[in-house]
Amino acid sequence: MNSNFFAMVNRMKLIDRWALMRNTQKENIAEHSHNVAVIAHALALIGNKKFGKNYDAQRACLLALYHDTTEVITGDMPTPVKYYNDSIKNVYKDIEETAGDRLLAMLPEEFRDDYYPLFHKDEKDEELWKLVKAADKISALIKCIEEDRMGNKEFSKALEMQEKRINEIELDEVKYFKENFLNGYYLTLDEHTK
Repeated sequence: MNSNFFAMVNRMKLIDRWALMRNTQKENIAEHSHNVAVIAHALALIGNKKFGKNYDAQRACLLALYHDTTEVITGDMPTPVKYYNDSIKNVYKDIEETAGDRLLAMLPEEFRDDYYPLFHKDEKDEELWKLVKAADKISALIKCIEEDRMGNKEFSKALEMQEKRINEIELDEVKYFKENFLNGYYLTLDEHTK
């Protein structure tokens, strides 16, 4: 059987994010997913080392790496549209689930069970998905910081909103990341190397 699954996953690099906004630097979902995976992994390690949690950091990283893969079929729906109201949000969740099933169907049968939890949230991964969602929001904040630092006023309100969203997350891991790592994103390269 020939499978198109990995060829479709490879197309993540073709799906741009932040389509409704003028960007100084484009970001695609492959780049975004990498950033979310790095942050989710860090949040899991922070939870384990600082707060006595028992997260599977590698699994958090894997879930994050695939968290937006369905967008190779659906495209990236801008957040203000996706979450405009519960009706749109629920319809979009159904569309994402259908897209996930379509991708899974591209895999040989023997691999589908391995990939299924990456497209359909499983209760056993519930705590890890919370970390992935938090990492996703942190990644969005980082994008806003980068655009704002480049003088792109298009992201001014988005930056304020993302900072507020991060402050509202009630996870110790996120608070620790914010207090110890987030400030670095506001600095220039010269300030990093001092």
